[in-house]
Amino acid sequence: MTPALITQKKWRVCSPSPETQTLLHETLGIHRIAAQVLLNRGITDAAQARAFLDADAQSLHDPFLLKDMDRAIERVRQAQRNGETVVVFGDYDVDGITASVVLRQVLERFGIKVVNHIPDRMGEGYGLNDQVVEVARTAQAGLMISIDCGITALNEARLLNDHGIDLIIIDHHEPSDQGIPEAVAVIDPKRADCPYPFKHLAAVGLAAKFAQAMFGEVPRDILDFVALGTIADVVPLHGENRIFVKQGLPCIETTRNKGLQALLDVARIKGKSLRPYHAGFVIGPRINAAGRMDSARRALDLFLSDDEVKALHLAQDLDQINTQRQQMQQKIIREALDMVQQSHHLQEQSVIVLAKEGWHIGVLGIVASRIAETFYRPAIVASLDDERGIASARSIENFHLHEALNHCAGDLEEFGGHKLAAGLKVSRDNLERFTDRINAYARQALQDEDLTPILNIDCAVPLSQLDVDLVRLIDSFEPYGEGNRTPIFCSYNVQVKSRPAVLARNTLKFWVSDGRQTWSVVGFGMGNYAQHFNLGDMVDVAYELAIDDWNKAPTVQLKLKDLRLKRSSG
Repeated sequence: MTPALITQKKWRVCSPSPETQTLLHETLGIHRIAAQVLLNRGITDAAQARAFLDADAQSLHDPFLLKDMDRAIERVRQAQRNGETVVVFGDYDVDGITASVVLRQVLERFGIKVVNHIPDRMGEGYGLNDQVVEVARTAQAGLMISIDCGITALNEARLLNDHGIDLIIIDHHEPSDQGIPEAVAVIDPKRADCPYPFKHLAAVGLAAKFAQAMFGEVPRDILDFVALGTIADVVPLHGENRIFVKQGLPCIETTRNKGLQALLDVARIKGKSLRPYHAGFVIGPRINAAGRMDSARRALDLFLSDDEVKALHLAQDLDQINTQRQQMQQKIIREALDMVQQSHHLQEQSVIVLAKEGWHIGVLGIVASRIAETFYRPAIVASLDDERGIASARSIENFHLHEALNHCAGDLEEFGGHKLAAGLKVSRDNLERFTDRINAYARQALQDEDLTPILNIDCAVPLSQLDVDLVRLIDSFEPYGEGNRTPIFCSYNVQVKSRPAVLARNTLKFWVSDGRQTWSVVGFGMGNYAQHFNLGDMVDVAYELAIDDWNKAPTVQLKLKDLRLKRSSG
């Protein structure tokens, strides 16, 4: 009998490697299942495994391997000697704000006067703009450092040069096909001519590398912001990013920054043991809300404040703005979902393009993420005015968004971003043609199987091989996130040993057994699954591992990710 699928997810179980499992098991003394998890993350020998587990700052690469780092340091030292003011021109998201804070801290320790500028999302848009000369002149600065932006700012760099203002670009985005801007230094590991071995640093990670070049090491007291920005920017948490986050998360808990302390307090997580979740989904949204709904300057002022009372007021403001952002976001998400669900044409598109007047541009990225997740299609969501649409785009695993937009560049006013996320501007007159062109490109680039969500599973495991010690070992592989996802396991042909119960917040709970061991299963937000199976049924379960120690001795618990009904035992 063919199994009946409750979901349309395709399970992709990594191929086991018994030889490498044995090697890591014997050299490190770790469980074979844990060894397979490491193998799935590209770790194939004991030295790599030790480096991964230790996440030691001594493993950081030489910052001068970054192209132009030497030129940047030389120019900053010149500014120090000459008593120059330096403008730090950042971005309005968490990565840009934390990177701006770190750069300011580093420069001020060398006695350099710093003026921060973060563009207004609504008034100036992303990145360097035609106001850069005025920004520098107002600050009486002969040097500007752009952080988390600038790699495509060819015209703006030329404008600064024409007015005798030096520019250092520190960015991690993809360069333009038109080349690298003319600047004193352009630090970007994604430059084709940059030999730096780790290409996935966030902007705040590059700010940390700048600090390392200036001091000879990364100061521990900047790691709170380095970890926060790295997590929030959803860069892969391996290599140097893993080191920054593993070393930096405890620094957030013990931060001496009054603004960050106040934000932890307002978010009700002060004193807690923090995980990437708290940085990405509790602290980060409150910082981002300022740039999305109001002015990112509020968040920057929060972290630059030495006054506890002022910091608390600013943190409370961010919390209130975030609440407003959540309400507006949910309204627009409902409207966007309705547009797709009521249109067969949109449902059949390979790339879902939605546009409407009045949508707040500050939440378009979040809305695009929800559309892409719900329909498992690349999604572009635009807010229209009289002349153009300003849009955010989010993609799926096998569709390179930046390459697709580059293919459609002739129909766009501006665009930039990564494989999975981008921003763009398109005139109203070109919107329909752009939609047709990117869909035509997607039909060539995507196969039918690419449009089925994939659940990546580390290995199939008999329930009887699970125990608390293994769960704790797997927990030591944290921090989990992009590029080092939380391990997912599956167990086949297990029997449901209790009636599925739906608890508060649509939480599903039941017990399963392989005949030798029985564990509880909890599925958060998965109460709708309860109607598809019952006591005695045989199922396949995919899950993350957790420990249940609520008012009892610790025991294994399976956090359900997916379930496939096999057959009834009746």
